[in-house]
Amino acid sequence: MNLVYRYRVKSLTGLLNQQARRVNLVWNFCNDRQKDALRFNRRWHTGFDLINLTTGCSKELGLHSGTINDVCQQYAKSRKQLNKPYLRYRGRKSLGWVPLKGRELKREGNAFRFVGNTFRVFYSRPLPEGKIVDGTNFSRDRRGNWFLNIVLELAEPPVRGGVQRVGIDLGLHDLATLTTGERIPAPGFYREAEPALAIAQRAHKKRRVQAIHAKTANRRQDFLHKLSTRLVGEFDHIVVGNVNAAGLAKTSMAKSVLDAGWTTLRTQLAYKAVKHGAMFQEVDERFTTQICSNCGAKPDSRPKGIADLGIREWQCSDCGVVHDRDLNAAINILRRGRATLAAGIPSL
Repeated sequence: MNLVYRYRVKSLTGLLNQQARRVNLVWNFCNDRQKDALRFNRRWHTGFDLINLTTGCSKELGLHSGTINDVCQQYAKSRKQLNKPYLRYRGRKSLGWVPLKGRELKREGNAFRFVGNTFRVFYSRPLPEGKIVDGTNFSRDRRGNWFLNIVLELAEPPVRGGVQRVGIDLGLHDLATLTTGERIPAPGFYREAEPALAIAQRAHKKRRVQAIHAKTANRRQDFLHKLSTRLVGEFDHIVVGNVNAAGLAKTSMAKSVLDAGWTTLRTQLAYKAVKHGAMFQEVDERFTTQICSNCGAKPDSRPKGIADLGIREWQCSDCGVVHDRDLNAAINILRRGRATLAAGIPSL
């Protein structure tokens, strides 16, 4: 399995800024050649075609040849993934990015060496022994801080043999409701930062606005990392509903949905489960709030649609059991995960 370890760079950031501008030149050159192919009705360029067109410019640009090759390959890959004839040009407003070949990055104590330069980093956590593979890169955030993202190839741990299972229903008031009955309230970091953000925006303090956004994102990431690590440590089989965060982000609930970080939590649970030998499933959550977890029926008394979102408790008209809406959904999600696992059908 491949894992990414991220370290903030504390030296030679000026060199990285310079190289990021040259990476943008290579990217924009690839975009120009793609537009030429469209203009003259020629075959679209592949990554290898773009590498051939940029051969010999390494010394002139002051970039490693592996970096130029990675830019060309990433351009072709991004164009294919987005299914577009060409992409946006990279300029001053683009976040800095310098890709590199994994074999070119060497460890040097708590620092790293690349193309004759030693980059010192904030060694926030130890880097395990493993092969550094392609995909490794330097990246810059909105505040101008540079980070080294190291992709390591590590052996997969053995799958745990425990049977501790949990179903998780994601929500807005409670970020997660577990089948154990535990409720994890949504922290609402963005809501907390809104008053300070409004003051900074009215005063046109761009750096202050960026700092508030960065702090909010860091607090959210820290909270979700701690939560996902705890869940993976406590449970061997984790089942989560595939709530459509992207779709709900287009509704009036967009601000709360984006502040909750559902997609980030599911992503963290997925890769941490692999890392620690647990099992993660994402199942279809349709009608999980409407099906009675006791008798399995869809009674007439169930909450239906957006109009009944405010109904948090309901009684099944078939068996008479009173349900908490979120806990009932979590139980149904776990049952779907177990059924999918027993049938041997890949989860959604």
